[in-house]
Amino acid sequence: GVRHEGTPEGKIEFIGGVRCYVGTPSGEYNEEKAVLFLTDVFGIDLINAQLLVDDLARNGFKTIAIDYLNGDPFPVDVLTGGKHDINAWIVKHGNDQTRPNIDRVVAVLKEQGVKDFGSTGYCFGSRYGFDLAFENITKVTVVSHPSLLKVPKDLEKYKKLSKAPLLINSCTVDQRFPREYQAEADRILGDGEQFTATYRREYFEGCTHGFAIRGDVSKPEVKAGKEGSFKATVLFFKNYL
Repeated sequence: GVRHEGTPEGKIEFIGGVRCYVGTPSGEYNEEKAVLFLTDVFGIDLINAQLLVDDLARNGFKTIAIDYLNGDPFPVDVLTGGKHDINAWIVKHGNDQTRPNIDRVVAVLKEQGVKDFGSTGYCFGSRYGFDLAFENITKVTVVSHPSLLKVPKDLEKYKKLSKAPLLINSCTVDQRFPREYQAEADRILGDGEQFTATYRREYFEGCTHGFAIRGDVSKPEVKAGKEGSFKATVLFFKNYL
């Protein structure tokens, strides 16, 4: 992956004691709705994530990127060739260590008047997107190149437990959510189809895992995938949130 260029417009805020990067629409917006931005392993300080939060805010959604990694993201120098053990890192960032921060933020936002939550999860963050949907905390779910899903178990669980419409942004080369997993999602959630009333899977040819948040936009097909997945996410929220 690569770092993207731009100037973040949002603010760091503490919500329920949890550090968050918050994007707030500049004009009028529905304050009873909010999007939970569930980052990949690089966390809320990666500029790529902040720029996406800003863009969601520009499209009318108050968006909160939650530091559920407790100030300990995966080292960003991996993007420039650094070597670190992702499995050792994941052991220290299990559900018991990470999920409480999300729950604290949701509780405070509810106290502030938010009634409907959407979530957009990238890679590692998609696990939490599914978990929130299982509990029907969120009204709409978007995941991009998801990681840590158990297939077909989590897909079957989603169909059984969640009422939240689901969008999956998928791609050609993805060891975490390969083509066979994509086909399983269509079979289980889409009744064999890529699109239904409450399930949609977008597919971006020529893209690899991570394209929606840290893709190399100097490559035309990756730029198209990043922009296309963002557009699909916005439209999905506008339709269902």
